[in-house]
Amino acid sequence: MLRRLIIPALFGLAGTAVLVNLGLWQLSRADEKAALIAGMEARIFAAPIALPATFDPERDRYLPVTVAGRFQPDYTFAMAAQKARGPGFHLISVLETPQGRRVLVDRGFLPEAEARDLDTESDEVQIAGNLHWPRDGDRFTPEYDASRNLFFARDVDQMAGLLGAEPVLVVMRDSDEVAPPATAVPVFQVSIPDNHLGYAIQWFLMAIAWAGMTLFFLWRIRQQRD
Repeated sequence: MLRRLIIPALFGLAGTAVLVNLGLWQLSRADEKAALIAGMEARIFAAPIALPATFDPERDRYLPVTVAGRFQPDYTFAMAAQKARGPGFHLISVLETPQGRRVLVDRGFLPEAEARDLDTESDEVQIAGNLHWPRDGDRFTPEYDASRNLFFARDVDQMAGLLGAEPVLVVMRDSDEVAPPATAVPVFQVSIPDNHLGYAIQWFLMAIAWAGMTLFFLWRIRQQRD
């Protein structure tokens, strides 16, 4: 009888141990991800610096910056919505600095009804915001609609190519514009998938189920012997 129980018991213990360790690993990853997000969110509200000469989408994501220049007539829209205001767009304009650099600026939310006959140009302005390369889209996101000058996600590279600007987006937080055409929607939090706690719970539940099935199997073996 003992020999018949040893192999299933060892198999059950090994499986349970593996599943528990996977759950513990996911908890560790959850702590790491939480620390990463906390650090990046603290960075969002750090003191802004001058617009750097070069960018790296991973290193410089959410970097607070200030930049001065004039908004040009070049602009495009990206699909957006707000609960209180309904459907609308992100207004993406080109800001040209005195040095001749052209950068994309997300000037904020614009209701659909107000997105006609826009005057996006400005005198010299000073803005503050965060560098961003949003991950709004996926493989199901529709392509740019040229007839409506509309992107369905903020694809920085495509927008930069369309508007002749550097491939970087400044999401505006503050501006000294007298009458801005859109309502700023600053970056307030980091958007990074964090599903590790859910995965950990799943592994622990699977470990409990595996252990329960092992005990049931061992009980059946004993019952057959009796």
